[in-house]
Amino acid sequence: MSHEQSARAQAFHQLHAGIEPLVLPNAWDAASARVIESAGAPAIATSSAAMAWTLGYPDGEQMTLDDLLTSCRRIADAVSVPLTVDIERGYGSDAEDTAGLVGALLQLGVVGINIEDGKDPVTGRLAGASVLAHRIACIRAVADHRGVPLFINARTDTYLTAGLAGEPRFEETRKRALAYVEAGANGIFVPGLADADEIRRLAALLPVPLNIYVGYPGAPDAATLRDLGVRRISLGCGTMQAVLAHLARIANEALNEGRFDTMGDHMLSVGEANGLFAPSSPRVFREARRSA
Repeated sequence: MSHEQSARAQAFHQLHAGIEPLVLPNAWDAASARVIESAGAPAIATSSAAMAWTLGYPDGEQMTLDDLLTSCRRIADAVSVPLTVDIERGYGSDAEDTAGLVGALLQLGVVGINIEDGKDPVTGRLAGASVLAHRIACIRAVADHRGVPLFINARTDTYLTAGLAGEPRFEETRKRALAYVEAGANGIFVPGLADADEIRRLAALLPVPLNIYVGYPGAPDAATLRDLGVRRISLGCGTMQAVLAHLARIANEALNEGRFDTMGDHMLSVGEANGLFAPSSPRVFREARRSA
């Protein structure tokens, strides 16, 4: 891999060590990634759910690998900041399949991935921790072989799975998180974890950055999460959910009222949209929006 890619990977690691948490409004295609980058994002993260919806699939590894890689290539080609990709449970039947996917993403210039334990597709229960730990170890081996300090963000779905609650759920989360770190993870992502005391406790116990999901109404702000010890904040598919809801309002107003106010009040000019993909466009676009 190139020295440039390795430098981007190192820069992405450093973004987790700043005074403020790394906030990632997740993207799903080249245009959304450029809008987010142009707003000042120091890195781009994809949302697997949003990317799937864009391509006409439900969430849950329903995209083909070709679709996933094609979308990631277009995003990678469009942005200049570090790119991290959500690969869900890793695709494929085993760790070797996942390692192959990660190798292909590294070829695109990707410097980070999200991978989750999730539910076993056969039993519907939370998958065993050893499954994800093995995949993480294989991913780390591939990245090390290629000379890229890939940031592996390991997600556990303990707070999204029925049958776990209270202190046993927290303890299971802690054990899984530490197992994933031992396997080679650089960060831990726990969507569904929202209790302030539990966030604080887990952040203090982890030797790596804690990532919290805020893609829902009433989520705490970045300053509150920072004070609890959170180092990374993901908006996830909440970004696209909000965009789709806005589109629904535009369509309903046009079709049912014959009016176009909602669309007209919040839209880019054609020049701004084209400018997303022009040289030096991040600075130009950001200044244009500030002066609007």
